[in-house]
Amino acid sequence: MVKTRFAPSPTGNLHLGNVRTALFAYLYAKHTDGHFILRIEDTDKERSNKEYNQLLMDDLRWLGLDWDEGPEVGGDNPPYYQSEREEIYSSYAKKLIDEGRAYYCYCNEAELEERKNNAIAEGKPPHYDGKCKNLSPSEKQKFIDENRKSVVRFSAYDEDFSFKDIVKGEVNFPRGMVGDFVIVRSNGVPVYNFAVTVDDYTMGVTHVLRAEEHLSNTVRQLMIYKALGVTPPAFAHMALVLGPDRQKLSKRHGATSVGDLRRAGYLPEAVVNYLALLGWSSPDGSEMFTKEHLIEIFDLDRLSSHPAIFDQNKLDWLAKHYIINSDIERIFKLSVPYILETGLIDEDYLKSGDNLRFLRGVVELTRGYCACLSQIKEHIGYFLDDEYEISDDAMKFLSKPESRKVLEIFYDAAENADGAIDEEKFGKIAEYIIKKSGVKGKHLFMPLRAALTGRTSGPEIYFLLPVIGKERTLKRIKRAISLI
Repeated sequence: MVKTRFAPSPTGNLHLGNVRTALFAYLYAKHTDGHFILRIEDTDKERSNKEYNQLLMDDLRWLGLDWDEGPEVGGDNPPYYQSEREEIYSSYAKKLIDEGRAYYCYCNEAELEERKNNAIAEGKPPHYDGKCKNLSPSEKQKFIDENRKSVVRFSAYDEDFSFKDIVKGEVNFPRGMVGDFVIVRSNGVPVYNFAVTVDDYTMGVTHVLRAEEHLSNTVRQLMIYKALGVTPPAFAHMALVLGPDRQKLSKRHGATSVGDLRRAGYLPEAVVNYLALLGWSSPDGSEMFTKEHLIEIFDLDRLSSHPAIFDQNKLDWLAKHYIINSDIERIFKLSVPYILETGLIDEDYLKSGDNLRFLRGVVELTRGYCACLSQIKEHIGYFLDDEYEISDDAMKFLSKPESRKVLEIFYDAAENADGAIDEEKFGKIAEYIIKKSGVKGKHLFMPLRAALTGRTSGPEIYFLLPVIGKERTLKRIKRAISLI
């Protein structure tokens, strides 16, 4: 059975580059009817935070990336927190020591730094020189009597290592690339390369998908696998996700965590769809898929070896598609908390059926202009408050010589119209304005939009008018005329 894993460290919010890795590991496991494992790498006790454990699990579940083994689910190879697996690491470290593939090292930091600098000065690799590799029992006891702390070092193989990476192809590590490396710190905590190798082996992981920045770690892990006498998993080192400036994705590029997107009101299916396009391509070149479709068509041979560029505009384009095509009741329910944030309504307002129907109509009208549901706040104001701010761009249109004439003719026609102004009536009024003023096109419609919303973009005017209502429409037109 194929087993993949996602092994984040709970030291911060779930970064988009990391969750892209989780998504690909999940999709491949599901595509092959395998298992997706979640493992929390929390051995860095100073930086790990239990609060982040829950946040990252909430984010994964929000995206629909449910794990088959891991925290809160269980499985055949518990525990799934590295901080609870120290006995397992100790037993494997002891096994390597007993077999002569690892040893205790008592060198202190000052001695290590001095010998490293000497090696560099002599033009040699700054590897550990093996001083403690063959200590006699009396020499070991001397260090123990001096209360020296010890680490456990792996006795590196003096040979070439190579493997075939699913993304990178043939990867070679020449002999002498690494010296004897630490696998257990002096406080008993395992080093990353040792812990991850033991975990992947004992949990039966068959495919390791991770960022290419981990490629240099692989030689140490291959050595540990060889020492344990087991076959390594297949590796796929994926190119990084970069910002538009081709630098590593960071806060300066905007939202960079799942939590950021979630709080902004992006739909999870839009985020999954977009992340799937960061370093993977579909067989037929299509760019829109449900999670179920992704599972059906996903395979590792479509992973790209080139960096993926995070494109906010493309994410927003996809996200709008999902908001427009989602059930309006779902979108309305998800939008209400953002509308409440504006302070224009409160919980009491929502107790009225008429108010709910009005808000639902507003959301249905404006959702096509929103990539994320928090953007509903940019539109809701001019529906709920007649004293909305008029933007500079809108004021420029209102200040044009022909705008006052357009507004005055519209006001008179709207005032004399029978009943609500629907699309048909607005069409007739527009024709009347053209006939009376000679103004048409954007010079006709833009002043009306600016007067009715304070903005130069948004829903079509004939959609706005029935929602705003005739009385408020006239009030807004009159206000705009007074401002010109």
